[in-house]
Amino acid sequence: MPLAEIELAEIERMLASPDAPPHAYLELRQKFPHLSWVRCDASDVTETPYRRFAAFDLHLLDSADHCVQITDDPTRATGIVLAKRATGS
Repeated sequence: MPLAEIELAEIERMLASPDAPPHAYLELRQKFPHLSWVRCDASDVTETPYRRFAAFDLHLLDSADHCVQITDDPTRATGIVLAKRATGS
């Protein structure tokens, strides 16, 4: 199921909050179970993030074709890669 604009806005709002919890991944995964979720360290992802926040980089996943790939097109996104940034990055 594709990512809706309102869902992306809510995800961005949560991650942009100055008090975004370190366990944001768990909260977001529970709130949006229909999306694919991946968490990792920001240094593990070479692509430019779709959005960058104080503690996290947000990447969009496209799994519509045979291979999952990072996309910058929210209309193709079916999941999220939430990459934790090192403090001070």
